[in-house]
Amino acid sequence: MPTAPRVDLRSDTVTTPTPEMREAMANAVVGDDVYGEDPTVNELQQTLACMTGFEAGLFMPSGSMTNQVAIAVHTRRGEEVICAEGSHIYEWELGMMATFSGVVPRFVPAPLGVPDPEQVRLAVRRSIHQSPTGLISLENTHNKAGGTVIPLEVMAQIRKVADDEGLPLHLDGARAFNAAAALDVPITEVCRPFHTVSICLSKGLGAPVGSVLVGSKQLIGQAHRYRKMMGGGMRQAGVLAAAALIALRDGPARLQDDHRRARHLAEALVNAGYDVNMASVQTNIVYATLPDAQRKVDAWAEKGVLGSALGPDAVRLVLHHQIDDEMLHRAIQVLTA
Repeated sequence: MPTAPRVDLRSDTVTTPTPEMREAMANAVVGDDVYGEDPTVNELQQTLACMTGFEAGLFMPSGSMTNQVAIAVHTRRGEEVICAEGSHIYEWELGMMATFSGVVPRFVPAPLGVPDPEQVRLAVRRSIHQSPTGLISLENTHNKAGGTVIPLEVMAQIRKVADDEGLPLHLDGARAFNAAAALDVPITEVCRPFHTVSICLSKGLGAPVGSVLVGSKQLIGQAHRYRKMMGGGMRQAGVLAAAALIALRDGPARLQDDHRRARHLAEALVNAGYDVNMASVQTNIVYATLPDAQRKVDAWAEKGVLGSALGPDAVRLVLHHQIDDEMLHRAIQVLTA
């Protein structure tokens, strides 16, 4: 009897290209993107810029690169970047803001991933005795907080802080489309308060590779230089952009199903005695607290269900479009046995 395929809940980055994506990749019209001559990349950049309400976009290999290019564009060496505690730009981007841009983070508390605008204001530094603030950066949804969503009014209030202080505001929007789906608003509303936004195409949207930084034509023009410095000029990248265009067309409509399944999974884990903060289960990510997390994850893997141990007592499980209801049911049977 054939073995059932494994259920991979490690991340929403594990999805593989659909047959339609593979066909689009095979037939993509390409050119040299470093010269700005790849028509498929240009289409992707302009499509996403229009969708998010910006003038221009720049395609890059990863969300870490789009975030770090944005930091480089907005800051000068020796400055601070205000960000919510647990932000991806600090936790998972290997100190690149210090290594490449010469800046350091200034954290603000962020219960459920949502910083208080007044705390952001108080974090701004102007004294000659301290590193000056160069940038405010938010993350929506907030990965480490559990895929939580920053409300529109909070983002608008933080934009007012940025305007009052004369500071740029960047969004790590790796899962911005998830935030839009959870808030039931167009993606433009999630992106509106920001000067630049990084949008990942290879997470919930399901593309195999890539992120796009969107912003004004002037800022994106500057970003080209930093992308090249980081090694992000991919030449005939239209084969990747073609798949990303399919993801951008089809992916947003599937996100509500991912969120529904995540909620169902979280409820099943709670019923089985797991410690899950249900208030944090707002999109497609579920965190559970349990002792000896790695041993538990290893045991699940032997039964065909993959998760991520993030620390000694935390497990992360992420839903995506290649997990259907039958696979979720099978996962729950393994996880709650």
